[in-house]
Amino acid sequence: MYAVSESRTVATPAPPAPAPRRTFQIAEPGSRRNCARCSTCSMQRICMPAGLSATEYERLDSIICSTRIIRRGEALYRAGDAFQNVYAVRTGCFKTVVMHRDGLEQVTGFHLAGDALGLDGVSSDNHGCDAIALEDSIVCIIPFDLLELLCREVKAIQHHVHRLMSSEIVRESALMMLLGTMTAEQRVAAFLLNLSTRLKARGYSSAEFVLRMTREEIGSYLGLKLETVSRMFSKLQKAGVVDARGKDIRILDQAGLERV
Repeated sequence: MYAVSESRTVATPAPPAPAPRRTFQIAEPGSRRNCARCSTCSMQRICMPAGLSATEYERLDSIICSTRIIRRGEALYRAGDAFQNVYAVRTGCFKTVVMHRDGLEQVTGFHLAGDALGLDGVSSDNHGCDAIALEDSIVCIIPFDLLELLCREVKAIQHHVHRLMSSEIVRESALMMLLGTMTAEQRVAAFLLNLSTRLKARGYSSAEFVLRMTREEIGSYLGLKLETVSRMFSKLQKAGVVDARGKDIRILDQAGLERV
């Protein structure tokens, strides 16, 4: 006898459908809660290119998901987190830090209102540092894939993103020069002058301000010990160029500080 075998048809699963490409749409007024608008933000002239039309501002507003409050000491993101968004500091101040293998913290930058955060993740799709709030802060959340789409259509925004990335390279180069060629007194003086210039650009006083970072954090950024930073502040105060009372700073002699 011959064995009769049944032929069975095995259904092969259909290939998964490709993920839909994200697009941006202009949101209708009142359709989003907690929405941030670049067109009405006080930091607009700092973090956005000049000369955008009303329509271009609408398109930019449409890709900003929301704002997020980060309390003092909390992390906006950590090293190793997946890179998805770029953040614009709306209010407050952040430090970016990397951790050494022995657990020591190295401060790599201080970021004020109007600054961008998160661009460190573009190269590897993961963040390379921690971003920690130095005071209660608010950031605008901008999905990077939607920002890339917008850059293809609005050249002014594309150019601005390129400028932001270039400024990160320039900032790191300046930090390397500061650490490699300047004395401790010059480092502290350069730090105060840089902070003064950045605050002035944001409409704040360039001569009187409050430090949001500790002396220890300043030392970590400048490659100096805490005791050295405190001693340099005292030295500048005795020279009559700075009045430093805790975190309250008053620049008494701008030209003298520049000469240092």
